[in-house]
Amino acid sequence: MASLPLKKNYRCVPSLQQFYSGGPFVVSSDGSFIACKCGDSIKIVDTSNASIRSTIEGDSEDVTALALSPDDKLLFSSGHSRQIRIWDLATFKCVRSWKGHDGPVMGMACHPSGGLLATAGADRKVLVWDVDGSFCTHYFKGHKGVVSSVLFHPDPTKSLLFSASDDTTVHVWDLLAKKCVATLNGHHSTVTSMALSEDGTTLLTAGRDKVVILWNLHDFSCMKTVTTYEVLEGVCAIHSGPLLSSCLSSCKQKSGKKSGLPAICFITVGERGVVRIWNSEGAVCLFEQKSSDVTPSSDGDESKRGFTAAVLLPSDKGLLCVTADQEFLLYSPVKVPEGTLEFVLSKRLVGYNDEIVDMKFLGDEEQFLAVATNIEQVRVYDVASMSCSYVLAGHTGIVLCLDTCVSSCGRTLIVTGSKDNTVRLWESESRCCLGLGIGHMGSIGAIAFSKKRKDFFVSGSSDRTLKVWNLDGLPDNGEKPINLKAKAGVAAHDKDINSVAVAPNDSLVCSGSQDRTACVWRLPDLVPVVVLKGHKRGVWSVEFSPVDQCVITASGDKTIKIWAISDGSCLKTFEGHTTSVLRASFLTRGTQFVSCGADGLLKLWMVKTDECIATYDQHENKVYALAVGKNTEMLATGSSDAVINLWYDCTASDKEEAFRREEEGVLKNQELENAVLDADFTKAIQVAFELRKPHKLYECFSQVWRKRKNEKQIEKSLQTLGKEELKLLFEYVREWNTKPKLCHVAHFVLSKVFSILNPIEITEIKGIDEVLEGLLSYSQRHFSRMDRHVTSTFLVNYTLTGMSVIEPETDTRVMDDRSLMHSVGDDENGTLIQELEDEEQKQTSQGLKEKAVSKKRKSKKSKDGVNKKVKGSSL
Repeated sequence: MASLPLKKNYRCVPSLQQFYSGGPFVVSSDGSFIACKCGDSIKIVDTSNASIRSTIEGDSEDVTALALSPDDKLLFSSGHSRQIRIWDLATFKCVRSWKGHDGPVMGMACHPSGGLLATAGADRKVLVWDVDGSFCTHYFKGHKGVVSSVLFHPDPTKSLLFSASDDTTVHVWDLLAKKCVATLNGHHSTVTSMALSEDGTTLLTAGRDKVVILWNLHDFSCMKTVTTYEVLEGVCAIHSGPLLSSCLSSCKQKSGKKSGLPAICFITVGERGVVRIWNSEGAVCLFEQKSSDVTPSSDGDESKRGFTAAVLLPSDKGLLCVTADQEFLLYSPVKVPEGTLEFVLSKRLVGYNDEIVDMKFLGDEEQFLAVATNIEQVRVYDVASMSCSYVLAGHTGIVLCLDTCVSSCGRTLIVTGSKDNTVRLWESESRCCLGLGIGHMGSIGAIAFSKKRKDFFVSGSSDRTLKVWNLDGLPDNGEKPINLKAKAGVAAHDKDINSVAVAPNDSLVCSGSQDRTACVWRLPDLVPVVVLKGHKRGVWSVEFSPVDQCVITASGDKTIKIWAISDGSCLKTFEGHTTSVLRASFLTRGTQFVSCGADGLLKLWMVKTDECIATYDQHENKVYALAVGKNTEMLATGSSDAVINLWYDCTASDKEEAFRREEEGVLKNQELENAVLDADFTKAIQVAFELRKPHKLYECFSQVWRKRKNEKQIEKSLQTLGKEELKLLFEYVREWNTKPKLCHVAHFVLSKVFSILNPIEITEIKGIDEVLEGLLSYSQRHFSRMDRHVTSTFLVNYTLTGMSVIEPETDTRVMDDRSLMHSVGDDENGTLIQELEDEEQKQTSQGLKEKAVSKKRKSKKSKDGVNKKVKGSSL
């Protein structure tokens, strides 16, 4: 069998991140993105794959209200700080901000024209603001409770504003008259949602009193009250659409009830977690979901189940519902053969996953990822889009562990262990529970399928026991789960069991425990084979090698060990993590392995050389879950920071990229040498920049500086540089300027740059201030050194003049003046000048002789004095 190529590098693709923590959200007009609250920040989420487009950081206060402009270019936000902000979604920068309320802003709405913004506050006020001027245009006061929502009339010609409050009333404000024109009293509880009919003549209000009231906007009278028998959180008026209208028309005909009022169809969502469509004509329900897609809660808390809001997307794109457990459910309308309407769940975007406890790839193609988080359900994600395909609900406690396999008959199975002391067997295709295993007296902390026959699985519990469960007699359909039977069990450890693994040939099973040991057992009767002792802390992960008779263990003592099964000896110990190692798994037929730990790191190791060849830091907290794709050779890591990262092997692509870069580098180097030989410095400088070769760049500038030729080529090449390249050039010049031998070329380049570029353009370069400071300090040193040299040259001239080695400059100038006078004088004066010159020369020569004689005398006296001193000293 040919050996597999070794893995050298992985590329991380952040696939699932926390983006919604409950609270306000707003959907774009085309449904392409959602702006939602995530803690004290705002996430812009792509609805196609739940990826985060951008994050807008707030002011460390929770966001309480959001709104979008009609053209989706501006985002309005406010929080507990009471600061109202306007964000430009093109640059994601705050363009304006102001304060206006005495309490948190609880609701926002933008006028259809985009020029006005209405805000509703906990201070019982409703304010209207000019978006461009940021000043208040309307001040409305009259509510007796917290104003939770506001709504502009969609017709720009009708200047009406609606506000709903906790005082069970809805106020209608006239923007032109700047007063309240009507107070709608009909609800007996908080009004949670408002909507307008397509013709704009009817207002629909829904409340927690389980009714929807239709109001006539001509005289503000109550037209109809529809009892829904459900606490409502959202109402949406259905406008005319090709699919919805055709389906609803057939539904109306089947209902058969008629009245004199205009028929309005609307959608309601609430605590039951189902979508229902109503017809105001007869107050009949035209459509109701058979079952809820909302994840049920096991603790019976009604606040954690059901829908909290709903938005009807335009052009039959569907209905977006928000659940109490931070999920966005996108329903698509489908016309069934009977002619009726059906809403099909097309996408589930999970905004918050809490801690990722365990996960495994699902199926032969590994297109799905089963994830266990800090909830009672298992979420199965589509790896391509990372949308939650379905949820497996049945446990009454938090799911702590899971494993997957494809059985011999082709069924994709999932087994889960929970804090409710039970194990459950699920079928992926039918999404139903096939079997339930009861027998453990503690939480199930570890579970694993058989690797070869796929006819049993092993579970380990906090009750310190190990059990083997038989999969014989599974039903073809999952109408009712069967009771799974444990065919073997043993008291395996002294403390909780954290991990179990089955050997590739199904003959052995290994268990790791908090008692610092790992034990190997022989199947099917769980006979002890060997105890692996050596770790100083609890063992968090165990796994058999796919080819060798050895086991790898990861422990809380920051080490990873490989053990021989034959005698239980430790073969190798790997150190590198700074905290507990929580997972370790073999790769490349046992020649490599990956590990992750509480330090948030993922490490790639070589077994033969005992070295860590790669370390990745893409998580901010403990990495509890590690899934290895056996067929796709893809990795997935899950952390307590609610982030799931997918890792793809990029060894081959990196090798190809390195070869391509090397080939391009050879060609570029040859091109650079040719340009230098041809004295084409414009091209040479450009290529040197592309290759990032500062030494070659210096040589090009140096040649031009020395020969003082081709300076126009230098200017031409500098003009073509961008801001990043200019900054890089300044950094090179700063480095050259630190050395006296290279500073002349550096200042030559600086002079050219400053002569070409405007100072304003230079200051606009990002990070240029620090570079210029470095240039300035060394330039001052160079100029000071040159000044000292110039001063020193004056001293040398003075000394040489005093020694009569050179003549003073003044004598030369006098001689030059006199020679000039001689040249311009006439013959008569010339004779006189010649005589004067001869006389002066005689005097000068006589003076020089006298000076020479005096110097000789002085030298003799000095010698005599020295001799006398020497003699005196000898005495």
